[in-house]
Amino acid sequence: VQLQESGPGLVKPSQTLSLTCTVSGGSITGGYHEWSWIRQPPGKGLEWMGAIAYSGRTYLKSSLKSRTSISRDTSKNQFTLQLNSVTPEDTAVYYCVKGGTWAVFDYWGQGTQVTVSS
Repeated sequence: VQLQESGPGLVKPSQTLSLTCTVSGGSITGGYHEWSWIRQPPGKGLEWMGAIAYSGRTYLKSSLKSRTSISRDTSKNQFTLQLNSVTPEDTAVYYCVKGGTWAVFDYWGQGTQVTVSS
């Protein structure tokens, strides 16, 4: 399984961050799997943000729930993160990952740097 993140590297404060993960070698609708977004701010640890399951059900970190949504395009085997009202504190490397609330994180994308700055 391979995952690849894509999206803008620079976002202005108060705007919406949108990142897409393209999955190859496995279906996002099969295998009872979950597909997550994880981020790592500079100098800090990894933070799980949320996941979308094979069924389409989403699970979001409670502290981010008001600003976060995860959706999918099954025809393209992609899932997308949207984070609203970003601030500089949302600056991080963002990873899409196979795994989530009931499974280990076993496949990772290479990560994409997102900087929030005016």
